Amino acid sequence: MKIQTRVFGEIEISEEKVIRFENGIIGFPELKRFVLLHDLEQGTDAGIRFLQSLEEPGFALPVMDPLLVKPDYDLEFSDSLRAQVGEVTLENLLVLVTVSVPSDLKKMSVNLQGPVVINKEEQRGCQLIMEGAHYPVKFPIYDILQAGKAGV
Repeated sequence: MKIQTRVFGEIEISEEKVIRFENGIIGFPELKRFVLLHDLEQGTDAGIRFLQSLEEPGFALPVMDPLLVKPDYDLEFSDSLRAQVGEVTLENLLVLVTVSVPSDLKKMSVNLQGPVVINKEEQRGCQLIMEGAHYPVKFPIYDILQAGKAGV
C-alpha cells in the first residue's frame, strides 16, 4: 500500500509492516496504526527512526533504541504490558524511546519514562509510563551522541 509521510514523502509499505497500537499512544489515543521507518542509507541500525502514523500523515514520532544513550536502561514488564502486546521474548521485543529535537540541538533529549514497546512477531505495540522508575521524561542525549560519533 502507498502511504504519505511527513519525513519521507509518498512511500510503498507492505501490510505486514503495520504495527497496531490498541490503545493508541499517549496524547493520541485515536492513532492506532503505525509503521516504523528509517533512512535507507543508514538501514535498520539508524540512530533515529520514525514511528509514522497511517491515520495521520503529518504525525511521525522520532524514536530510538534507549540502549544507545543509556546502556543500563531496564524495562519493567507487567501483566498489562503482556495484555497489550502479547508474550514478549528477547527475540521479538523492540523497545524505543521518543526523541525530542528542539531547534537548539544541544537540548535534544529522549523520554526514558514513556517507552514504546513492540512485539515484532505479532506487530502489536503500546506506550508505557513506567511508574516508580527513576527515569526522566527529558534525558539529555546531545553530548552522548557526540561522544559516540567521536568514538570516545
